[in-house]
Amino acid sequence: MSRPDLSDAAARAAYRDELRAVARTPRRMGLLFVFASLGLWVWPQNGGPAMLGPLPTATWGWICLGIGWAVLLWVIVARTRYHKQRLGGPDL
Repeated sequence: MSRPDLSDAAARAAYRDELRAVARTPRRMGLLFVFASLGLWVWPQNGGPAMLGPLPTATWGWICLGIGWAVLLWVIVARTRYHKQRLGGPDL
């Protein structure tokens, strides 16, 4: 990969858009899991079931939150690795 030209504002904006495109779908999935966990915590308070299968609804919320944050942390690492590789730095 070639090193990006960051000398002018247009090139920086293009590179910023390029970085935002790295792992876009997993990032959206991670956010979806985080917001789903909020829904799972609020749902029983609004008349939803207290149990979903063998676990309480709040426990499923904690599981979704953990999965969501794990995915978001992976996205941060992937984007950082892409950036370092693009700038020609050492790999992580």
